[in-house]
Amino acid sequence: MSASPSDPNTAPLARPTVLSLAIKEKAALYAAYMPFLKNGGMFVPTQKPYKIGDEIYLILALMDDVNKYPIAGKVAWITPPGAHNNKAQGIGVHFPDDDSGTRTRLRIEEILGAALRSSRATHTL
Repeated sequence: MSASPSDPNTAPLARPTVLSLAIKEKAALYAAYMPFLKNGGMFVPTQKPYKIGDEIYLILALMDDVNKYPIAGKVAWITPPGAHNNKAQGIGVHFPDDDSGTRTRLRIEEILGAALRSSRATHTL
């Protein structure tokens, strides 16, 4: 007897979506960074539909930094198309509570410095 396609024991595992984001300037980093999330996070413009909790593999490039920051995060925020105040459509990726998330959060906060306390509008709040 063969397994049916709907058998959960034979279904292929869903792999996280891979997204790349290259931040070219400090103002863009400020607008995309989500410091209010416990481990930090990043707004990623995308037109693909996601749900809260979806796993995302984000490869982040920060301005002149030669390092790339790979992050296995989760969707914590969704800005739908046609959002209020002309906000860009996309998702907020919550950084994981591990070395990669901590390293990325600390590097972003090092770049932003005092700008973190600014009241300028961002892509999120």
